Amino acid sequence: MSKILVVDDSKVMRDMVVACLRGLAGATFTQAASGLEAIERLSLAHFDAAVLDLNMPDISGIEVLEFVRAQDRLKNLPIIVVTTRGDDDSRAQALAAGASNYMTKPFTPEAIVAAVSALLEPGSS
Repeated sequence: MSKILVVDDSKVMRDMVVACLRGLAGATFTQAASGLEAIERLSLAHFDAAVLDLNMPDISGIEVLEFVRAQDRLKNLPIIVVTTRGDDDSRAQALAAGASNYMTKPFTPEAIVAAVSALLEPGSS
């Protein structure tokens, strides 16, 4: 069973990501509506992967990535950034901060399923 944290300040986008990934065998989902909520959830529970937006009102996705990578227990957590930021600088910044993969919105259901499935494969992180 895979536990996936979906972080986005838009409930519609969180629900869309969960709907796309619902077909992953044995996957369960927890949602967080902000960077701060994501850090709280990551601190209190185990997750096998996270889908993270960059643009949030309190703590940015980059700050969440930096927090996660600084924690021994979380430093290897696979994280896919899914954001509206399609520019090279944002992509480079997210990857440098520790993102495992980077996708821009809008995305196809097939693309996000493939990206998350690849992160959940043994030995992929």
